Amino acid sequence: MELQLKGKSVLVSGGSRGIGRAIVECFLAEGARVSFCARQEPGVRQAETAMGKGAWGSVVDVADPDQVKRWVQASAKEMDGIDIVIPNVSALAGGGDFGAWRKAFEIDILGSVSLVNAALPYLKQSRAASIVLISSVSGREIDCFAEPYGVLKAALTHYGKTLSARHASEKIRVNTVAPGNVYFQDGVWGFIEREDPVAFGRSMDANPMGRMATPAEVAMATVFLASPAASFITGTTLLVDGGLTKGVQF
Repeated sequence: MELQLKGKSVLVSGGSRGIGRAIVECFLAEGARVSFCARQEPGVRQAETAMGKGAWGSVVDVADPDQVKRWVQASAKEMDGIDIVIPNVSALAGGGDFGAWRKAFEIDILGSVSLVNAALPYLKQSRAASIVLISSVSGREIDCFAEPYGVLKAALTHYGKTLSARHASEKIRVNTVAPGNVYFQDGVWGFIEREDPVAFGRSMDANPMGRMATPAEVAMATVFLASPAASFITGTTLLVDGGLTKGVQF
């Protein structure tokens, strides 16, 4: 299938590792240009070097809306506009203390909102405008990541649906991807595997397909939804969970 992404200009936050990096690599493979950001300079530079031509990395704290705005403006100038935006950030915060809630809200919600708000003027000028938010199955079902992570991922899904309705007349599509368990060595499940193998084994057993997803599998779903090949899809949430969740989608 031709995704019609050659020459498109893409923004990806949290793009130096894991799902975000896989999304950047997938867009590059389809001929898009990608500006990505992350918080840590060494990770950004390593990823930028590894991904090569067509990828630009910036050090950005998404909890700072001024930094996000400057990054978006610089990216739009570098790539002559913006067609696609992928807010892919999470504090991965757990526990019920107020500090965890504040951190999760500032990064998971406001980090996405500030990116979307800064990019909207450019998306309105694009003929292939698309936003794909990265939520989680924890926003659909109560699990070990129930709060604040799951609560705010549910809010992020609601935000995506709201945006899709608000901007449909402007030809800006907005969708959400909800991954299940995604394994990579320096990710949360890699950490749990090393530190608590019993808990990891229970979680692995809960996956009907007998394994967790790879970042690339989430990336391919994300890139398809973002692409002009999905031109009549907006306001939807796509589960990429290998059958982990049990709820019926209507």
